[in-house]
Amino acid sequence: MTCKTGDTVVLARGLIKRFGDFEAVRGINFEVRGGECFGLLGPNGAGKTSVVRMIYGFSPVTSGRLEVFGEDIGVKARSVKARIGVVSQEDNLDPELSVMENLLVYAGYFRINRDLAGERSREILEFMDLADKAGHVVESLSGGQKRRLTIGRALINRPDLMLLDEPTTGLDPYARHLVWQRLRKLKESGTTMILTTHYLEEASQLCDRLVIMNRGEVLEEGSPEELISRHVGREALELGSGAGLDQYLLEGMGELVKASRVLGEDLVIFTERGRELDRRISERAAELGIEIRRRGIRPANLEDVFLKLTGETLKGGREFTGGGSCD
Repeated sequence: MTCKTGDTVVLARGLIKRFGDFEAVRGINFEVRGGECFGLLGPNGAGKTSVVRMIYGFSPVTSGRLEVFGEDIGVKARSVKARIGVVSQEDNLDPELSVMENLLVYAGYFRINRDLAGERSREILEFMDLADKAGHVVESLSGGQKRRLTIGRALINRPDLMLLDEPTTGLDPYARHLVWQRLRKLKESGTTMILTTHYLEEASQLCDRLVIMNRGEVLEEGSPEELISRHVGREALELGSGAGLDQYLLEGMGELVKASRVLGEDLVIFTERGRELDRRISERAAELGIEIRRRGIRPANLEDVFLKLTGETLKGGREFTGGGSCD
């Protein structure tokens, strides 16, 4: 049975995961629908990997409800796993085997006969742009090629659901974009994906919907565009104005200001009308004799949403990165 577009593929209600006294996932709710790429966005330690490991039955649910393909993962783990492809954070390829052998050995875990496994492996290597590497040992591959092989290996059982846990961590920008291209093609083919990431661009490029997680909790849910519009508007005006001056500069700005954050000695103001706000702020600063040492307007992004909700960056710290990127 395959997943139809819009069907509920994963359903979590009050999902909790504890490790001893530590609660890694704190009663979260979400739903993943067929054919979409659903993102879990948050810093390291947010609980994203714990959620993924519960979905594919590697880590038992402490409490709450978790259904995959309409089945309780705690009861039907074997049948559910047969329909899932998993790309973990760790490189768990066999380095001494060839690229093709890695795929064939993995196919054996699903009891796929050797002829069919060979056929699927060749298709996967073509799809992942690795056909010319079929006979090379894995140890000789670049980091990006290894990640593409890991993703390809997870396709050997023709999964209805792909779980991708930080699939591009540690890759250079070029290799990361190659992986994104292949993941987009998978999404276009109708494969349902759950993606964990702390890369803003990755979430924006691939995810139809996402939840923003922090410290085991879901802070917000929606499409990237919806979250940005809802919380911070289209633009961010960054000012190096000195700590404690925000209350004076923002006085009288009214609906021009959607939200603002003071980060160290920087003031970041979120708005729908950046140029108008910049002009008004300049006039206000001149009236008050306040020196604005540097300024800049840029498009708002998901990190701005996270900053507004938590006061922290997606790296998990309070240091503002200026451009909002966490690469």
